[in-house]
Amino acid sequence: MTPDVTVTVIVYNDAARLPRAVASLRRQTHANIEIVISDDHSTDETPFVARALAAQDDRIRYLRLARNSGGCSAPRNRALAAARAPYLMFLDSDDELPADAVELLLAAHREREVDFTMGAVQRIREDGGRRSTWMPHLVAERRTLAGIEDDPRLFFEHLSTSKMYARAFLDRHDLRFPEGIHYEDQLFSAQAYCLAKAFTIIPEPVYLWYIAPYAAADSASISNQRHKLDNVRDRIHVQRLIDAFLTDSGHAALREDKDYKFLKHDFRMYAGDLPYRDEEWLRAFAEITVPYVSALAPGAFARLPRPERVVIQLVREGRLSEARHAARGLGQGVAPRQVTADPQGGGTYWGDRIPTTAWTRRELDVTDLELDTRPFPSAQFRHEITELTPEPGAGLSLRIRTYDPGLRLPVGPQRAALLLAPGRRRLTAPFRLVPVRPGVFEGRVRLDLATAPVPLHGFAGVRHPLLRIEHQGLAHTSLLLAPLSFPALTTRVGYHSGAAPHDLTVEPEGRNPGRLQIRWRPAGVTNRLTRPLVRRLDRPGLRRAARLLASALS
Repeated sequence: MTPDVTVTVIVYNDAARLPRAVASLRRQTHANIEIVISDDHSTDETPFVARALAAQDDRIRYLRLARNSGGCSAPRNRALAAARAPYLMFLDSDDELPADAVELLLAAHREREVDFTMGAVQRIREDGGRRSTWMPHLVAERRTLAGIEDDPRLFFEHLSTSKMYARAFLDRHDLRFPEGIHYEDQLFSAQAYCLAKAFTIIPEPVYLWYIAPYAAADSASISNQRHKLDNVRDRIHVQRLIDAFLTDSGHAALREDKDYKFLKHDFRMYAGDLPYRDEEWLRAFAEITVPYVSALAPGAFARLPRPERVVIQLVREGRLSEARHAARGLGQGVAPRQVTADPQGGGTYWGDRIPTTAWTRRELDVTDLELDTRPFPSAQFRHEITELTPEPGAGLSLRIRTYDPGLRLPVGPQRAALLLAPGRRRLTAPFRLVPVRPGVFEGRVRLDLATAPVPLHGFAGVRHPLLRIEHQGLAHTSLLLAPLSFPALTTRVGYHSGAAPHDLTVEPEGRNPGRLQIRWRPAGVTNRLTRPLVRRLDRPGLRRAARLLASALS
């Protein structure tokens, strides 16, 4: 019997996770499928595992490339050529499909003749299981579009794995994955969006995308190799290929939407990492990106948040050290260290100078941040740790500098406090910020982590201290930037008179925005007995019973 859908699982040296991916296909509620394992010439136990899986289920076929291609495209294309079904899907070996993914997408095809169907992607953090929906605003409701022009925002949803394609559509346009390059999904998806006469979006999850912690992910994820300059080159190369396709296919009118997507998504990913790059890397990054960025549609820049426009412009001007400062805290309401007002033109500009060209003035004008007029609780300040000294026990002495470019704070000492909550209760460490010059304050505070109100059953997790300023009966709370690097400090604290021991680590966050990071790990009896017992008792039924008992006794 001819299968209704072929699902390709691409794999390379992933013997451990391949069975999980295949099991998710064998559980599909629509059973008439073909499963093609396409192996990019693995050198581990993957061939043995794949053949064993094929022996267990006659719906599974195993293909092995004669040599490693170094990417996703070749194994997908090989499987596509061998597929027997009229509809096709793609799965990576480290991910899964929800049990009803094939049924839902195939039903959408059968309901209405379209070139492809697509659904929601759930991202799952491997280090905690937290789930979130990828680009939720684009898949919030069921709809059928007559081409990408109906919603150009879909350029942001560039995953090929969230879709089921009609084989006839792919063959009609000879649409295949470009080989020999990374970020192949972006080009393939842009082409599919533009070539499709109609496609249907459904809101149900159809793909489970497992996300490894950034620090732990290297070769497994191309996106997590942003520290490699070849990664930057590959991304720019793909953008140029997309631009050429849009022009050649008659979709040049979509360039501004596609350029906005590049600036908001692709460039933004690198921007958040700029504070952690050295000068040599920054210069090379600018050499690769600036020629391309300079050719993008002006309207694409105008659609970005102001802080992102500032970072891009500083990179374009070669003000790379300043770009590193501007990139810290992107999206977090962190103020510049300094702004300059133009007494003649009336604008307020990022940095210590008034721009000299019309374009630079447009991009570095931060007047719209309303630094001097925002309500105090939402005002923008910048709090940086300039000195961090460990003290006996679990104490930390911090010297903090606060920048107030909007001059919201009056001259004189300001009441401030560090806030830290490893649980439901909060540790407050008050101190004073003293002015050192207009718009700049400094203070020193001692944070005694041994006094943190850790619950009796312990706390496992990470917290980032916040800084609160009080002024005229109002409070402003925002994040605290740590030095970009310092040796991690680790100590053991016996909370609750030693009944709840924990190992504490104080470290820099290591990625944007670069906050001070404190990590608690239960130790001793807390880890062995107390927390497992609390987890067993912390069930909905037991919680309801406790509430009923409390209600009866009150």
